[in-house]
Amino acid sequence: MKERMEFTVTGMHCTGCGLLIDDGVEELAGVVASATSVRAGRTVVDTDRPVEPAAVIAAIAATGYAAHHAP
Repeated sequence: MKERMEFTVTGMHCTGCGLLIDDGVEELAGVVASATSVRAGRTVVDTDRPVEPAAVIAAIAATGYAAHHAP
């Protein structure tokens, strides 16, 4: 079951920030892709099975940024 989730992310300043977030989120089981736009302040996550939004938020927080689910 594929799902796409979007998150608003704050605290990013450069492309490197987005890459760091994507690398962290893509380590989660079930995540097949993460695409972060620093300019838009958003991360889009594609999954191949259910993933809790809280797990994605925690992965983003672990990289040093704040996020919230944007349904």
